[in-house]
Amino acid sequence: MKMLITGGAGFIGSNYVHFVRKNHPDYEIVVVDKLNQQGNVKNLDEVIDDIEFHHFDLIEEEKLRPIFEAGLDYVVHFAAETNVDRSIEDPDSFVMSNVLATNILLRLSRDYHVKRFHHVSTDEVFGSLELGTNDRFNEDTPYDPRSPYSATKAGSDHLVRSYFHTYGLDVTISNCSNNYGPHQVPENIVPVFALMALEEKPLTIYGDGKSIRDYLFVLDHCRAIDLILHEGKAGESYCVGGGEEKNGIEIADAILAITERPENLKTFVRDRPGHDRRYAIDYAKLARELGYKPSVTFEEGLQQTVDWYRNNPDWWKPYMEKFYVPKFLQEDTEKLKKS
Repeated sequence: MKMLITGGAGFIGSNYVHFVRKNHPDYEIVVVDKLNQQGNVKNLDEVIDDIEFHHFDLIEEEKLRPIFEAGLDYVVHFAAETNVDRSIEDPDSFVMSNVLATNILLRLSRDYHVKRFHHVSTDEVFGSLELGTNDRFNEDTPYDPRSPYSATKAGSDHLVRSYFHTYGLDVTISNCSNNYGPHQVPENIVPVFALMALEEKPLTIYGDGKSIRDYLFVLDHCRAIDLILHEGKAGESYCVGGGEEKNGIEIADAILAITERPENLKTFVRDRPGHDRRYAIDYAKLARELGYKPSVTFEEGLQQTVDWYRNNPDWWKPYMEKFYVPKFLQEDTEKLKKS
């Protein structure tokens, strides 16, 4: 079998490359990644000699087409612009990467008879849930995206389904909750808080800190994707969750406890515009039909994640030299530096 993994040098994509290399050693793996702020070819150091790696943007169709001409069995599509704050500042790049590039991949997959196209999406396409309820997103939840990021992911989901219904392309979709784990760049809450704590710097919590996310350890997500790719039903979507709902304060407290740092590092800043209050995933369909269940508790996964950052400063220090601060927080951040 030959597999194209887009965004395979990114956080989730690189973890999946390693997963496939370990669990399907006979597979040929082709990775395409444009190496934006989320991608790092060092994530593939251990397997780089065993895979075919290409550095270019997926919208460069003239570079992508020869890979399809050489023959592919599977396409697993991770590549996307993913940071909500960046999408608020630059929606155009999210439309290009998340919608236009996905359409190019789908069209080539159709034209070159790919056996299955799996699209990796997000629970953010479903909008927001109310705090204090037991509601959870599932495969029948109506789409209600609230940010340019989630809107472009919703658009790409609809494109994938259209290729199934219109052209008969074998597709599957997964909508996952918040991933965390090794190799995640410090633009998401877990790596940001872990690195801030390790360096004894303020952990900036948005708003009241009570917005809730469902946390999924990245290797559990990789297992779920692999199950869907090989055993999922064509044309179906599957929600993937970790069953671990935490708010920002709880994440900060857990990381401060692991790193043995003082609680006064918690610092509250203004809230993100349009900040969704709660995400939660019902993964009953995936459990019932494909036998999925998370294997790593939040406590275990968070300990493994913090340990990885503690032991790999050469990997994360370059990111800290150009640490991304959303525009709406830059004034607050300058005040923190002076205080």
